[in-house]
Amino acid sequence: MTMSPNLFLDKAKQPTPALLASALTSKGKCWDELKRHIQKRHGPVVEEWKYYGKSIGWTMKLLLGRRNLLFFTACDGYFAVSFVFGDKAVSAVQHSTLPKELIEQLVNARKYAEGRGIRIEVRSQRALRQVVGLVDIKAVN
Repeated sequence: MTMSPNLFLDKAKQPTPALLASALTSKGKCWDELKRHIQKRHGPVVEEWKYYGKSIGWTMKLLLGRRNLLFFTACDGYFAVSFVFGDKAVSAVQHSTLPKELIEQLVNARKYAEGRGIRIEVRSQRALRQVVGLVDIKAVN
């Protein structure tokens, strides 16, 4: 799996809402839709930008309470969402109605102390629905 090109690599330029809207273009609506879904279904979230170095750049952590819910990366005209799932959440994904290839990708991901990671590029409504499904599982597991 290749990394998506992060548009925000300059440490001196932390992303602002205006820069983010400009970067995401039409996919900004998908990002807003995802945040609205999370807040409506799971409660308030906190957005926290963090700089991870020259090659990774700025990534937004979305926190639900004190828990990391997801990691957001702005790309040129789309965005990528990364998750880390513990064993309980991986089991819930396996028993979900999410697409088989997505489930296999997560189950076959390397296991770290924090769990298994998965990254989805949101370029379509289909990908957004998959992210929503993963968010709903992650939020309760």
